[in-house]
Amino acid sequence: MSDKQNILLAFYGDDFTGSTDALEFITRAGAKAVLFIEPPTAEQLQQFPGLDVIGVAGKTRSLSPEQMEQVLMPAFEQLKGSGAKQVHYKVCSTFDSSAVTGSIGMAINCGAAIFKNQFIPVIGGMPALGRYCLFGNLFARMGIGSEGKIYRLDRHPSMSRHPVTPAEESDLRVHLGKQTSKAIGLIDIIQMEQPVDQWNDLVTNEQVVLVDVLYESQLPHIGKWMEGLEKGKTVFSVGGSSVEAALGDYWNQQGRLNSVTEWKHPGKAAPLLVVSGSCSPVTASQIKWARENGFDEVILDGVKICEQGVVDVKVKEQVVSLLQKHRNVIVHTGTKQEENLSSEKLGTVLGNIAKHAALHSDLKRIVVAGGDTSSYAARALEIDAVEMIAPIVIGAPLCKAYSKKERINGLEVNFKGGQVGAEDYFGLL
Repeated sequence: MSDKQNILLAFYGDDFTGSTDALEFITRAGAKAVLFIEPPTAEQLQQFPGLDVIGVAGKTRSLSPEQMEQVLMPAFEQLKGSGAKQVHYKVCSTFDSSAVTGSIGMAINCGAAIFKNQFIPVIGGMPALGRYCLFGNLFARMGIGSEGKIYRLDRHPSMSRHPVTPAEESDLRVHLGKQTSKAIGLIDIIQMEQPVDQWNDLVTNEQVVLVDVLYESQLPHIGKWMEGLEKGKTVFSVGGSSVEAALGDYWNQQGRLNSVTEWKHPGKAAPLLVVSGSCSPVTASQIKWARENGFDEVILDGVKICEQGVVDVKVKEQVVSLLQKHRNVIVHTGTKQEENLSSEKLGTVLGNIAKHAALHSDLKRIVVAGGDTSSYAARALEIDAVEMIAPIVIGAPLCKAYSKKERINGLEVNFKGGQVGAEDYFGLL
């Protein structure tokens, strides 16, 4: 990486949808930010002069701890070399992970080894997304950008039944404690009322410090605290897009960034292609709405795809044929999935279907739904990087794709997590 750019923040996302979530909040704060599919080379960075923030959309949410370590150690070393004061490992706002898949504890261990900070801050909630951390326990609204009810995480109708990493514990100290042996402390909602310069006095010998978040007004205080840590060294942190929101709010207060409040309307894009690997009840309701409002469905046999790793060419031809007839199309694996399907195989097939469609039709915009599969779909699409165009539903911005493939370069893409959006989400896009 080049050390000539003044990078405020570098983040590594554990999947693609979550990475665009972080991209949105720091871009809203006024940063010039680009999200890359892999840690960028100096040559890539030269294509984007004046960057404030660089992001990397990883796929560690679907990897084993051993695989994560192989990926994260060199990636963190490279991000450290960017000269950024802040480096953030971005996780899902519901901390989707376990000791065997997508281990946040392993990411913490890797970050501790590379950055050697006194302790690692973990920011626990994100109010704008309906995620609240109170006395270390995480609560989540049913659906992002909706009016769903708020549940304790281990009683959440969707997250408690996640097919890969079901939420069995709401106390993030206990949850993360199953993934790392490092001592985990807490700065709770009451202690946060103390002056920010006294927060460090609350930390004793803990190597990881969780911070409650209940109100958006607390975020700039958290940003100020983070900026005051590790004088002269890079600060490594973990959390959802609350890290970008906290730092962005603080930098706005300090005049280092000017927030963006008006965006050019991206206009209508029809036909629309949606490829979905999500089995969330929220996405299921969105698929139902799309079906009832004129979208054509192409339903895949997910089990067969995961056994064979490919999809019949007739499926790709069917999708292209519908798009050429100016039909909106949604490709998915059914709304009831009991099998734990391979994220890599399913995401790759969905991405290949989308790429084929982009190469053989006049598509302007593609939606990819599903956090676990999104990283593989983006790679199959041969996307190198994305930049935010406009907000759509909070946590899932509309982006412009950069690619060496001519028909993919400039394509509008939207990566939506399973919990994001109201029923008419695909109609809105």
